[in-house]
Amino acid sequence: MKRTHWALVAAATVLPLVASTGTAIADTPAAAAPAAGCTYTPAVPADNFKGIPVFNAKKAAKPYSATLRTSQGQITFEALTDKAPCTTFSFRFLAEHDYFDRSHCHRLTTQRIYVLQCGDPTGTGSGGPGYSFPDENLTGATYPAGTVAMANAGPNTNGSQFFFVWKDTKLSPAYTPFGRVTAGLDVLQKIAAGGEDDQNNPGDGFPTLPVNIRNVKISAR
Repeated sequence: MKRTHWALVAAATVLPLVASTGTAIADTPAAAAPAAGCTYTPAVPADNFKGIPVFNAKKAAKPYSATLRTSQGQITFEALTDKAPCTTFSFRFLAEHDYFDRSHCHRLTTQRIYVLQCGDPTGTGSGGPGYSFPDENLTGATYPAGTVAMANAGPNTNGSQFFFVWKDTKLSPAYTPFGRVTAGLDVLQKIAAGGEDDQNNPGDGFPTLPVNIRNVKISAR
């Protein structure tokens, strides 16, 4: 079974997370237009499969916060349900089905882009939930510290992998921003200060301080 790897691309600099395919995602000046509506399409891989959500616009509109209890401390973010309803609905679905529990954040970058990437139950950077969905909220997208956004393998290939921005970062507007950290930015900065092992590229590897996600709690706002 072919596995797709999920990468972040810095402006003018490719920083892929190499997986079993051994290929890189090239930077593109503009992402493809989002697909109409919100449809979750079956896709491989299907790691820790919890089913495929059925979009419910009424539930998707309800504001919520997500708190990740990790081995390095708690991180809480406000979900941008008004700007990225398809994405936030998916994240809520996965969290409420314990998808992220006992997984770990597998990638930290400390040069050129400044992110902590999580959401892959395999811990390899090539895992996914068994479905994909379209991009959202890309017009004028920026990635200041505290942004929570989706990692992907190209336009409209979102799954379960996401990243926290721990320091203001320049990225092409190709990664759906769907949250804003409200508590725990200091936790992310502590993780970043601990460094990484350069296994992908200099400044790009596995975090030296292990970031194990114990559980994710969804709270109504």
